[in-house]
Amino acid sequence: MEATAHYDGSGTEAWQRTSIGKFREEDMYTTSGVLDENAPDQTGIVSSTYVRGGKIHSPQTGKRIPGDSRPHRATLKEGDLVVVLVRRPGDTAFVTAEHAGWTASRSIGIIRADPHVVRWLRIWLQTPTAKARIDEDVTAHVEPTVSLDTLRSMPFPLPPPDIITKYHRAFSLIEEKINLHEQAARKAVELADAIHDDWSTASPVWETRLLREVAKAKTGSGSARSIPRETEGPRVDAVTPTDLFDLAVPHVERFRLSSPAYASEAWPPGTFMLSTRPDGAHIVVTQHPASPTRGVVAVRPADDKDSWWLLHELRSRSNNIVQMAQGRNAREISARALSRMSIAWPDSITRADFHTMTDPLHAMARQLVSESATLHDLKDALLRDISAKASVLLEQEDEPHGERLHPPRPSVVFTPHEATTGHESGWSLENRRAPE
Repeated sequence: MEATAHYDGSGTEAWQRTSIGKFREEDMYTTSGVLDENAPDQTGIVSSTYVRGGKIHSPQTGKRIPGDSRPHRATLKEGDLVVVLVRRPGDTAFVTAEHAGWTASRSIGIIRADPHVVRWLRIWLQTPTAKARIDEDVTAHVEPTVSLDTLRSMPFPLPPPDIITKYHRAFSLIEEKINLHEQAARKAVELADAIHDDWSTASPVWETRLLREVAKAKTGSGSARSIPRETEGPRVDAVTPTDLFDLAVPHVERFRLSSPAYASEAWPPGTFMLSTRPDGAHIVVTQHPASPTRGVVAVRPADDKDSWWLLHELRSRSNNIVQMAQGRNAREISARALSRMSIAWPDSITRADFHTMTDPLHAMARQLVSESATLHDLKDALLRDISAKASVLLEQEDEPHGERLHPPRPSVVFTPHEATTGHESGWSLENRRAPE
């Protein structure tokens, strides 16, 4: 991977300070979605829920809105940049052919411009500078929200097109490598799931045990906001329900938050952290001492050699676990209820054989997760470098009110056959605007 933030030997002299609002209307089209995010019987909708990790992860793939399918202002086109406005403000994703023609919900902003501009905006909105600026303007009447007007007025640096192309290539390579690791790790764990399912089906006469007989479980307490902020002294991972959702595999290199070791009960490495929501139970196996917060149940197998059987048994009973949860969106799961759940429990020889067979698969998944964490660190370093380079430029005074900048045109023509990620095609002058 040769692309770095230092390709431009002349520094940032050729970078412009601009904002979305300073582009000419014919060069930049922005709008927000039109549909309610949770409207019933609607398909082909892209909402904030499905924009994660730079991609659109909608379960409605291939579907379209029934009835009138004429395009309107919130109809997505291939090459658009969608920006989350609610819950996770500032998260972005390119619209690919898979979701072209879908409709954006009100929690989504749409940016349509030259490919080199939307490429850069996707990168810029991930930088610490952009995230801090968005955080300053976020409102939270019900959920964290940023307005499209805030995004339009937010200043950002715009490098020349050739520099953007080099940054885009670097970030694309990093993200593609992370995606490959994620897919391989997921397949390894799915193979272990399949082995468990096969063994369970072949041996229906196994003993049934209650979870409390083979593991210790305890419900976490406190929220992320209640974690003491002291920076000195030993700390342990603090696990929140959000940390467990949308994981590709039940392994995490590190968690977002940490808590002073004295502040809460720390569970040893190899403990399961479990949380629920309507789509199922979400479980991760800790690699370091960790403490669960409210909404998370810590489950510790009585014998480490039983860990993989117990993990896959719990994964196979995901829907049953959700039925035990209470509260809004089935997110209140208690250790007491979980401990009463019946599970299949084969003899010790079978459990040991299962551990021997699946341990290499989990070791592979953990290694891939670790390598992905290194790639994320590289990506973060590039983003910090971009912020540092842009800092002087962004400290300059705004241009006089009403003056519109004409950002440089790309020095090369972007055509579909030049694409490396599949995001480039679909934009053209005639496609700038969607019908009102």
